Amino acid sequence: SNGSLMSAPGIRKRLDAIRGRGGQVILLDPRRTESARSATEHHFIRPGSDALFLLSLVNEVFARGAVRLGNLEGLTRGLDELRAVAKEFPAAFTADHTGISPDVLGSIATRLLAARRAAVYGRMGASTQRFGGLCAWLVYALNAITGNVDREGGVMFTQPALDSLKAVGGFGVGRGSHGRWRSRVRGLAEFGGELPVAVLAEEILTEGTGQIRGLLTMAGNPVLSTPNGGQLDRALGKLDLLISVDPYINETTRHAHLILPPLSPLERPHYDLALHIFAVRNTAKFSLPTFPPKRGALDDWQIHLGLARRLAALRGGRMDKEVLRLRALEKAGPERMLDVGLRTGPYGSGANLLKDGLTLKKLRENPHGEDFGALQPCLRERLPEQHAYVELAPAPMLADVERLRASMGDDERSLVLIGRRHVRSNNSWLHNSERLMKGRDRCTAMLHPDDAARLGVVDGAHVRLRSRTGEVSVVAELTDDIMPGVVSLPHGFGHQREGVQLRVASAHPGVSVNDLTDETLLDTLTGNAALNGVPVELTLELAEAAS
Repeated sequence: SNGSLMSAPGIRKRLDAIRGRGGQVILLDPRRTESARSATEHHFIRPGSDALFLLSLVNEVFARGAVRLGNLEGLTRGLDELRAVAKEFPAAFTADHTGISPDVLGSIATRLLAARRAAVYGRMGASTQRFGGLCAWLVYALNAITGNVDREGGVMFTQPALDSLKAVGGFGVGRGSHGRWRSRVRGLAEFGGELPVAVLAEEILTEGTGQIRGLLTMAGNPVLSTPNGGQLDRALGKLDLLISVDPYINETTRHAHLILPPLSPLERPHYDLALHIFAVRNTAKFSLPTFPPKRGALDDWQIHLGLARRLAALRGGRMDKEVLRLRALEKAGPERMLDVGLRTGPYGSGANLLKDGLTLKKLRENPHGEDFGALQPCLRERLPEQHAYVELAPAPMLADVERLRASMGDDERSLVLIGRRHVRSNNSWLHNSERLMKGRDRCTAMLHPDDAARLGVVDGAHVRLRSRTGEVSVVAELTDDIMPGVVSLPHGFGHQREGVQLRVASAHPGVSVNDLTDETLLDTLTGNAALNGVPVELTLELAEAAS
C-alpha cells in the first residue's frame, strides 16, 4: 500500500535497500504478508495483543536503563508514569497472550536500542482492533524513549507545501476533540467531530427524537466497509432519503433515491491534501485531468457546494450571508484556494518573499511535481504554543490499560478473524476492473494447516464462517502464511446483493468480511471498529461434511 499512511512510493525497494545496507526490517503480523518478503524476519503475533507486546518492549527499554530522549529532551512529560505502567507488563507476563517469547522480544529490544537509526511503525492491523488507541500511543512512546523522534532515520514531521491542518481558506481541521457529545442510542463519544461509524445502523433503525431519516454518502461503500455491514444494508433501505455522490450503483448506492455522478478521476485535476502531510520527503504535485469533462458534468466540490447553497437558501432569513459565502466559494473554486495555500506555505512567495516561490502555476508547469528535499527536524517549531510539550503518558491512555489487562483473561483458544488486502483488490471499486480481477480467486478463507486438520478441512473445501452478526460460505485456502488460531478474509468483496450494477465485480462476488465483523466490538478509547480479532466459528459445509 505504498507505505500505508507513511506515504513512501516504491516501498518494497526502500525496504530492500535497508537490508542491502546492513539494516534490518522486523515485521510482526498474524499473517506472513507481502511485506514479509522484504523483511529480515517475521514473527506471528496474536490479533489484538499488539498493545501487550508494545508495553513489554517499553518496559524492556526502561529495565535496561536505556532511555534517551534525543531531540525531545526538555519537551516531554509523563516519563515516570510511562515507566510505572510498563513495569506491570514484563515479557514473561505477556508472552502467552501475544505469542512472542521473552527471548524474541529481548532480541528485538537489543537491536532497536543498538541501531544508529531506527523507527517503530504500526498501521492498519495495529489500529483496527480493540486496543488500537493504545497501540498508536505506545508506538509513538517507543520512538520517543529510544531517541528516534524528530531525527534523521527516525520518525519525523513533514513540512508540506500546503499544511491542511492549519491552512487558510477553509482547509483547516483544528486540533481535534473528544467527547463533546455522544451518540443517541449507545452513548459513544464523538472523536474529531465524528461519531463512530459502528453506530450508524442503530441510529437509523432506533425510533425517537434525533433518529436519522436522511443520509448523504460520498464515494464510500459502507455496506462493505463497516462492521456488521448486513445490518447497515437493511437499515439503508428504511431511510426516507438517501442521496449518493458516486459513479457506481454498488452495494450501498443501490438503496439511493438519487445518485449524483461526479467526474471520473481522469476528468478532474488533483492535489493530494492528505498524503503530502505524511510523505517521507517534502514534496508537492498537481495533476491535470487526462480528459476534458463532458458538457454539464460536475466535480464533487461543485455538487457539494450546490447542495449546501440550496439547503442554506431553504433555511432563509439569517442564512442569506451563508448563501453568499457559498456562492463566493463556488465562483473561486478549489484551485484558487489551493494557490493561496501554496503561496502562503513554507515554499511560497508569500511566506519567504521570494519571487520564485511556489505557486499553482509552477506546479502546473512541472507535471512530475516539486521535491523540496529530505525531512528536517522541526518538532519544536511545529508544537502549538498552548501545548508546547509532548505528553508521554496521557491520562485517557493510562486509564485504558486496565481494559487491556482485563482482556488477558479472554479465551484465546477460539478462532479469530482478520482482514487482508491485495494490491489488485484492496477496495471494492477495484473489483469492477477486468484487468485487476484476472487470475485466481483471491476471496478465500486463509487457514493454517494445523487448524484445518483439527476441523477436518482440506484445501479448496467450502467452509462456513459464523460470528455473532452473520455467516458466510467461502472456499478454504490452507497456508502456513497464517498464524494458527487465525482465519483471514479479504476486504471489499460481497457483490452478490440484488440490484448491484457492477458487471465485472458481480461475476466475482466473493463474500464480505464485514458481514462477520461486529458493531459492538470496538476500541472503546477511540470508538474505532475492531475489524481484526473477531471471534468466529468455522465448519465444513454440510454437503462436504457428509461426503
